[in-house]
Amino acid sequence: MNGYWKIKSFAKINLALNIVGKSFLIHKIESIISFLSLSDEILIKEIDKKKHIIKFTGKFSKNIGKINTISKLLKILDKKKLLKDKKYEIKIEKNIPSKAGLGGGSMNAATILKFLIKKQNIKISQKKILKITNFIGSDVILGMSSKNLILKSNGAIYKISAIKNKNVLVIKPNFGCSTKQIYSKVKKFNSSKFNNPKKELFSYFELKKMSNDLESIAFKIYPKLKLLKVFLEKLPNVKLVRMTGSGSAMIAYFSSSKLCKQAEKKVKKHFRKYWCKTAITI
Repeated sequence: MNGYWKIKSFAKINLALNIVGKSFLIHKIESIISFLSLSDEILIKEIDKKKHIIKFTGKFSKNIGKINTISKLLKILDKKKLLKDKKYEIKIEKNIPSKAGLGGGSMNAATILKFLIKKQNIKISQKKILKITNFIGSDVILGMSSKNLILKSNGAIYKISAIKNKNVLVIKPNFGCSTKQIYSKVKKFNSSKFNNPKKELFSYFELKKMSNDLESIAFKIYPKLKLLKVFLEKLPNVKLVRMTGSGSAMIAYFSSSKLCKQAEKKVKKHFRKYWCKTAITI
């Protein structure tokens, strides 16, 4: 086959995140999750070669090593003989910044796994999918849905339908955050708040009562993040400002795309070296 299939890999955001405990080396979290219109573009085709070919291009393709989420995925699929000795060329245009809390790499792996399951008719149980995704990264399983989700502390994922799109401004500073370092500083645990997953949790009324438990830790390690949040919270008509994941991207929520674009101009003027993009939740 000469032609490529073209697929989109969407950015993930945490609207709220609670750390509720720790088991062995892994922190137990619960989170309210949406996906953004912001996406990496993936081209994939079957090739007559002995090895897979993976190429990264685009603004955020620098510093991606040979061992990455996609190489890990293909290695485990080969090992389990799920690809039936087929090899692929995969080109990824990186539009989503890394070390931002937007799950770019994890969502790339999830998107490709979904595609291969669908196109190659890979017969695989949900249990095996979970095992494969966990091997690559703990949040990869979230990308198998790419919907509005509520992740419960026991690992259960609930899809929530018919959520009104939110207009957001995504601001990524000119530095990334170390997820490992931030989680290593977690000393307190929160009580579970999402045991009764429901649509209302996505409302601004409910979201304002919540938080991202990693924010205060990130602010101590990266003081510039706190300065960014303070600036964003003073913008006209902003509904909510919250860091996503372990950062460093900050998400500012607005009621319209027009207000988002107005805010974008102010942010770009004040933080000239920061990456800034408007998007909507999907």
